[in-house]
Amino acid sequence: MDSSCFLVYRIFRFRKRNKNISSSLSSSSPPSSLSQNWLHPVFLSFRGEDVRKGLLSHIQKEFQRNGITPFIDNEMKRGGSIGPELLQAIRGSKIAIILLSRNYGSSKWCLDELVEIMKCREELGQTVMTVFYDVDPSDVRKQKGDFGKVFKKTCVGRPEEMVQRWKQALTSAANILGEDSRNWENEADMIIKISKDVSDVLSFTPSKDFDEFVGIEAHTTEITSLLQLDLEEVRMIGIWGPAGIGKTTISRVLYNKLFHQFQLGAIIDNIKVRYPRPCHDEYSAKLQLQKELLSQMINQKDMVVPHLGVAQERLKDKKVLLVLDDVDGLVQLDAMAKDVQWFGLGSRIIVVTQDLKLLKAHGIKYIYKVDFPTSDEALEIFCMYAFGEKSPKVGFEQIARTVTTLAGKLPLGLRVMGSYLRRMSKQEWAKSIPRLRTSLDDDIESVLKFSYNSLAEQEKDLFLHITCFFRRERIETLEVFLAKKSVDVRQGLQILADKSLLSLNLGNIEMHNLLVQLGLDIVRKQSIHKPGKRQFLVDTEDICEVLTDDTGTRTLIGIDLELSGVIEGVINISERAFERMCNLQFLRFHHPYGDRCHDILYLPQGLSHISRKLRLLHWERYPLTCLPPKFNPEFLVKINMRDSMLEKLWDGNEPIRNLKWMDLSFCVNLKELPDFSTATNLQELRLINCLSLVELPSSIGNVTNLLELDLIDCSSLVKLPSSIGNLTNLKKLFLNRCSSLVKLPSSFGNVTSLKELNLSGCSSLLEIPSSIGNIVNLKKLYADGCSSLVQLPSSIGNNTNLKELHLLNCSSLMECPSSMLNLTRLEDLNLSGCLSLVKLPSIGNVINLQSLYLSDCSSLMELPFTIENATNLDTLYLDGCSNLLELPSSIWNITNLQSLYLNGCSSLKELPSLVENAINLQSLSLMKCSSLVELPSSIWRISNLSYLDVSNCSSLVELNLVSHPVVPDSLILDAGDCESLVQRLDCFFQNPKIVLNFANCFKLNQEARDLIIQTSACRNAILPGEKVPAYFTYRATGDSLTVKLNQKYLLQSLRFKACLLLVEGQNKWPNWGMNLVTSREPDGHIVLYTPSSHLQGPLLMENLYTFEFELVVTSSEFVLEFRADRYKCAVSECGLIQLF
Repeated sequence: MDSSCFLVYRIFRFRKRNKNISSSLSSSSPPSSLSQNWLHPVFLSFRGEDVRKGLLSHIQKEFQRNGITPFIDNEMKRGGSIGPELLQAIRGSKIAIILLSRNYGSSKWCLDELVEIMKCREELGQTVMTVFYDVDPSDVRKQKGDFGKVFKKTCVGRPEEMVQRWKQALTSAANILGEDSRNWENEADMIIKISKDVSDVLSFTPSKDFDEFVGIEAHTTEITSLLQLDLEEVRMIGIWGPAGIGKTTISRVLYNKLFHQFQLGAIIDNIKVRYPRPCHDEYSAKLQLQKELLSQMINQKDMVVPHLGVAQERLKDKKVLLVLDDVDGLVQLDAMAKDVQWFGLGSRIIVVTQDLKLLKAHGIKYIYKVDFPTSDEALEIFCMYAFGEKSPKVGFEQIARTVTTLAGKLPLGLRVMGSYLRRMSKQEWAKSIPRLRTSLDDDIESVLKFSYNSLAEQEKDLFLHITCFFRRERIETLEVFLAKKSVDVRQGLQILADKSLLSLNLGNIEMHNLLVQLGLDIVRKQSIHKPGKRQFLVDTEDICEVLTDDTGTRTLIGIDLELSGVIEGVINISERAFERMCNLQFLRFHHPYGDRCHDILYLPQGLSHISRKLRLLHWERYPLTCLPPKFNPEFLVKINMRDSMLEKLWDGNEPIRNLKWMDLSFCVNLKELPDFSTATNLQELRLINCLSLVELPSSIGNVTNLLELDLIDCSSLVKLPSSIGNLTNLKKLFLNRCSSLVKLPSSFGNVTSLKELNLSGCSSLLEIPSSIGNIVNLKKLYADGCSSLVQLPSSIGNNTNLKELHLLNCSSLMECPSSMLNLTRLEDLNLSGCLSLVKLPSIGNVINLQSLYLSDCSSLMELPFTIENATNLDTLYLDGCSNLLELPSSIWNITNLQSLYLNGCSSLKELPSLVENAINLQSLSLMKCSSLVELPSSIWRISNLSYLDVSNCSSLVELNLVSHPVVPDSLILDAGDCESLVQRLDCFFQNPKIVLNFANCFKLNQEARDLIIQTSACRNAILPGEKVPAYFTYRATGDSLTVKLNQKYLLQSLRFKACLLLVEGQNKWPNWGMNLVTSREPDGHIVLYTPSSHLQGPLLMENLYTFEFELVVTSSEFVLEFRADRYKCAVSECGLIQLF
């Protein structure tokens, strides 16, 4: 559901106020902060009585989760003035966060802290963040309202100089754009946002990676001026220049400097590689690019992108900084940044490319050309790599300039040449000059090849292997593939890295595209007109020629064909295509992104031979039922033949002692696996969706080094061999949806290293063997949807390291063994949908349990009284437990309980009293509890309660609010469709974040309705009504009204409350959204206004919608027009009142 509504008016300022605090960070962090050594990451200044038990504790918890340790002066003895220890703590903190609350000004201690913080901001470059907690920033700035009253009391009897310092500090702090808790529907979301901002600042340290990049400051200054960060528009800019000139480095430096000013950010690099052209399945490739973008942007690895509209939906209201690096096609931009409207206001998209026409074709107007460095800058760049400093060593001045001139001004070429000559003597430099003069001029490739030519033969060979075949592999994987070569891979990689021919990063090999192109060109020139005589083949046309014309030779050691590059027709491979490739070691026919498109490779006459020296066989959609009869897999390290027509790999028993990885997933005709007797080094075996596979060979027990076995969707698999118990090193076993599997062998308990077992969807599984209790390292057990499973073995209690136990929708499961109380490390227990489950065992010893899911356990009648001992439980789901008669009174003793869901518990008549003991309860959902008559009065004493849903509780008569004049702050109360609710609401709603839904509560008395309408603190509400009340100063029939104000309010920020009565428009849509327009002037500005999602839903007749908004008034008379055209509903009546 799209819950966005839009508020449009002349002045833009309201939208800007709701921006994140990051726009203030750069201004509060002058350059002096860059060299500061900080003792603490964060200092928190707060008034304890306002925030210690609520906001502060939640901030601490979120900080702890993100590895942030703030300094909090809880243990310091407070006296007349702050002491040297606290002064040191303030001055030694990189970030100071000021929690400005109602009573902050009542503490001299807090005010003195504030003065010191603002001083550190000015003098030390300390980053200062502000949080306005239930207080108006304007009240703090001007020391007025309730905040001002408290502050004035503190000032009584104080020296005027001290008072002035306090006032100045308060004004300065209030001028820092910070988080205003009144603008957040959910306090938890605000805290997460604060934590992210803090993490971003702490992560932002001037990167030493770019210190050696000469002239970087000039580049970033020019580009920043193009970005125009002070404008609220969405802007795309281009960075353009030749390969190797430093575009990527510049964009990374720029991102590193600016990302903390945005809500979200990402750098998508090597796009040219991620989206090769031509591409057979353009749509799938676009989806993959968009998935990569969103995964990085919102930090969610398992992001699902079903269609190309997802990015726009997820990012349209987010201020983002996005760098798209190495773009070479419009389709790539279409996938990730097709239009500026995809992104929220203030977003900046930076496109890095070598193609100027591409930028213009995409409509990008602002383009920065990266020029070649000057002669002096080129010398500095060269010297940084040759000498480690920006100028030549004594005696090298002239020869350094000579080499720089010969190498050209391309930064990459200068870096490679400098790295090559580093640590050489002057005499060695002199010997290199003649070769430089003869082999180099301004040609980039020649510069790079000069460094390549200086390598020993082994390093040259390693370089070509990487550029042609392994540039995306990890170091340890490369070592395995090249193990039989007489080369020290790690030593060779270090040599290549030292010469700037590649870089090593966290175990990954990274190489500049220009260097990749160099390697490919070197191989191409080995035999320009006869590609079959080269070492490697990667070009689609060359591979097609060799395979169809049978022109391969013994020189070939690797073929890498990306099948998406075959645009037209198919490739008919000759029966003897591989016969003369007797030294072929690496063969890869693959689809990018796992694309399972139509068949392209055909073997119309079969295949007679494949090299016995193969170490990698990656042939997706292999068209035959078996490999050639003479194939010998003796040297095979990895075999990947996903989605093939295979029925078996080969006949007989073949030695596979070198095999480490096997993937035969989606081979739906596969009936037989090879003999694994010699596969003692196999680590991963993937057989996903092998629908015809009935059993595993008993020889699987010989694979003693197997770490992961994946049998997902092997729906014909009936059993596992008893030899499975020999897999003592197995860590992960996936049997998801093996729907024919009836049982596991008793020897299964010998798999003692197993950490994760997934049996979800094994609908025929009758039991789990008791020997599972022997698997003491098991941490995750998933058995969701095991509908035939009647019970768990009592030995499950021996799995004391178990952290997650999921039995969702095990509809035959009647009880859980009492031994479960021994699972003291269990954190997540899911029994939802266990329709036959009658009771739970005592779980009193499961002290680490955090989440308990019992939704739709329709036979469950009670919970164990000992549930109170699960002291770390924070989430309890009991939705749909229709036979649950009562809750144990002890449930409120779970002091960490934050969320309790009882939706649809139709037999539940009352809640236990003493609810106030659940001091951390934030969310209580009782929707459709049709037998519930009243709420316990103590529920309103839970100060942290932020969400209470009693909607559709048809028997509910009493909320018991009368004896509680003040409801919890920030409450969202949803009582919609409580048709029996009749009582008065003698209470006050003091917090503007309160949201009230009394939709269709037609028995609600008039006093209650008036209270909801007239309370100035209720920002959003729905209540019964057939016309706009007279309380609203301005009222009109239809969708517009004229507002006339006193001249004294001009250029002031004012708050208004609106009231609407909606009716159906031309089309009936399930939900509604709104635009509010000041139509007097043509240049009004759009400002995002988002009412509570709890008030979004089907259009309700005979109900009033009220909400508040703020705007800066620039005219004493203007027209407000209310439009609800997004979902085609209409405004029948409207009203407006100014709030004071």
